[in-house]
Amino acid sequence: MNFAQAVTSGFENYSNFRGRAVRAEFWFWTLFTFIVSWAGWFIDSTTGTSLVSLLAGLALLVPGIAVTVRRLHDTDRSGWWYWICLVPFVGWIVLIVFLATAGTPSPNRFD
Repeated sequence: MNFAQAVTSGFENYSNFRGRAVRAEFWFWTLFTFIVSWAGWFIDSTTGTSLVSLLAGLALLVPGIAVTVRRLHDTDRSGWWYWICLVPFVGWIVLIVFLATAGTPSPNRFD
């Protein structure tokens, strides 16, 4: 999956919390989110507002959670593992390890 396909898939499946997302899809989506957030911050810093960053964050919130849940499904973990990020410091490390792990090659319970 390339960058454009990952972004398209992220928006097409913005409310789909079922199924799987391969590593490339998740990490390209993360890169896209970073680029949009940085561009929003840059525009806001030049205009003196925070409107663009706010709108971009709201627009990318649900699709970002959905692609993360689907990525966890690809590693045969429940989407509820997303909440581990609420554990200070350690939670984010565990979540990143889960997200970076290779998906299960065979069908799993989330297919």
